[in-house]
Amino acid sequence: MKITSVKAEAFNIPFKMPYKWSVGGYMGVTRVLVTIETDSGIVGYGEAPSWECENDINHHMAQKLIGADPLDIAHCEELCVPEMKVLMNTDGILPRMSFGGIEMALWDIRGKLWNLPIYKLLGGAVRKEIPFCEYYSYLFPKGDFSGLNTIDEIVAYCVKRKEEFGSTYFEGKCSSGDVKKDILLIKELRNALGDDAILRIDANMAWALPSAIELCKGIEPYNIRQFEDPVPTFWDMKKLRQHTAIPFSTHNPDIALAAHLGVPDIFVVNTTSLGGINRTVGFINACERMGINVSFYSGDAGVATAVYMQLSAALWHIREPHQSLFRFMEYDIIKGGTFCPKNNVVPVPEGPGIGVEVDLDAVKYGHELYKKQGPINQYYNSKAPEKFIRLPIG
Repeated sequence: MKITSVKAEAFNIPFKMPYKWSVGGYMGVTRVLVTIETDSGIVGYGEAPSWECENDINHHMAQKLIGADPLDIAHCEELCVPEMKVLMNTDGILPRMSFGGIEMALWDIRGKLWNLPIYKLLGGAVRKEIPFCEYYSYLFPKGDFSGLNTIDEIVAYCVKRKEEFGSTYFEGKCSSGDVKKDILLIKELRNALGDDAILRIDANMAWALPSAIELCKGIEPYNIRQFEDPVPTFWDMKKLRQHTAIPFSTHNPDIALAAHLGVPDIFVVNTTSLGGINRTVGFINACERMGINVSFYSGDAGVATAVYMQLSAALWHIREPHQSLFRFMEYDIIKGGTFCPKNNVVPVPEGPGIGVEVDLDAVKYGHELYKKQGPINQYYNSKAPEKFIRLPIG
């Protein structure tokens, strides 16, 4: 079997509920579908996380892969990606993210060839119901939706998710810039959701160390499962550890620095930034050895999310609920639409390969949006749209 075609196509998924985070307004996502065709007729799909990956794949990687064996992932990586250890000196992690999308598609081909989901290729399932958190934040108005502008409105939104979907896992933003306001929000959420609910928060590096110390002291009574990126650096996080027992998490997968400093406690990762499924498995195995928990991040479309679920099904160490923005998205590029957690979980997709089917009409629709709009702005500064916000904000 040989690769005959590689194509990357950027697409936009606007949010029906755009949310506020530390560096602006998150209005939706732009992702890239990777399609790999073979001479056997098997087609594999992957997903890359940045619009820049479209050009990188189409103009720098695709032609190199024509004629290659799609089952020989190591050889395909050697054709596409320079030595990863030195990428930060040259191209950053863009080639790694681009190949991560390609590698998903290669695993999809492998699964379809043997008619098995990826979790079975990795050894079988240790779980088949994959846990996800509901997400909350202050939300911008859009269309008929009036937004979430007050603490009471956010609390009511979360309570409704509990009543409608049986949700008891929640994660949300803690980055208003007002310490007392954020402490009050956490207090009211805990009172409304009950003692048994998982409550996690994410500051996206919003707080200077003195404010983070005040905030942590204020929220400690409310049983916070984890606090993601409360401060801008691991070094600040180490200092913050002296003032609180709340576990810390991060999107920055620097396992060597974490081993050196003793923080964070949890990595929230995605497969493409790590370089693909193979490298993600190695990373998670290292985290297990070191006693660092792992979960997957939010904001991807259904192809990448399905891959996260395949890995979660196969790897015992992935025990924390994953982030999700499913209910924020206007549509998804997989048949059946966006995933819908009920009682905190989504069943692992059981189809061959990544487990889901791609909705090519939805991809076409999203690609047209991308061509008309360009990449969706995830940093919208409502107070000064011409400027980007700088951190820390509080």
